[in-house]
Amino acid sequence: MLHKTRGIVFKTTDYSESSVVVQVFTEKFGLQAYLINGVKKPKAKISRNMLQPLHLLEMVVYHKPNGNIQRVAELRNVPVLTSIPYNVVKSSLVIFLNEVIYKAIRQQETDPNLFNFIFFSIEWLDHQEQGLANFHLLFLLQLSKYLGFHPERNEAGNAAYFDLKDGLFIASKPEHNLFLAPPYTQYFNLLIGKSFEDLPEIKIPNDIRRFLLDRLLEYYALHIDGFGQIRSHEVLEEVLS
Repeated sequence: MLHKTRGIVFKTTDYSESSVVVQVFTEKFGLQAYLINGVKKPKAKISRNMLQPLHLLEMVVYHKPNGNIQRVAELRNVPVLTSIPYNVVKSSLVIFLNEVIYKAIRQQETDPNLFNFIFFSIEWLDHQEQGLANFHLLFLLQLSKYLGFHPERNEAGNAAYFDLKDGLFIASKPEHNLFLAPPYTQYFNLLIGKSFEDLPEIKIPNDIRRFLLDRLLEYYALHIDGFGQIRSHEVLEEVLS
């Protein structure tokens, strides 16, 4: 049976001389693998350029509930990303975020709220020209809400520390070393209360931004089994500095 769904490209892997398998996070079926033939041919209806990380899709697919690899009947980029592929800051952000998302999201279950958050975040980034330096930090914080470990702000106003293990703002230094302390706690708390529209007004020094990113990745690793290490953040930090 044919189904229409939106999708977000996560990863493309060579399958044969002219075919690829694409991991797509779909609105209707969650994370799925699709075999697409002929993408490397000069006049391919679906080209490899259409399957770049975090490109946004409209798809018509064949879906077998117990199938490991699904098939695509139609695929197009909707909306077409007009600036991300050509802007070094935005493309570096997308490469980094794609690596994090791919490690964090593995379920095949449908999750419309998570899907819409990622879809509209990428669409927003494509149109935005200011406030990009802290986009990834805010994205990771907001993504954690959909993954089930968003920081709890109940004591944030009076707290000097943030416990990375428990996800809580606390007044006293914890006994372990997995925490944020001033001045990082204050910047962390500032970001939690913001939206993407606030980003042009948020100013964070480069050294503090780097430190917060490292701790955020540590926070993800603590709360997602098998998350592992992220490699692309070092390149991103050089681009943003």
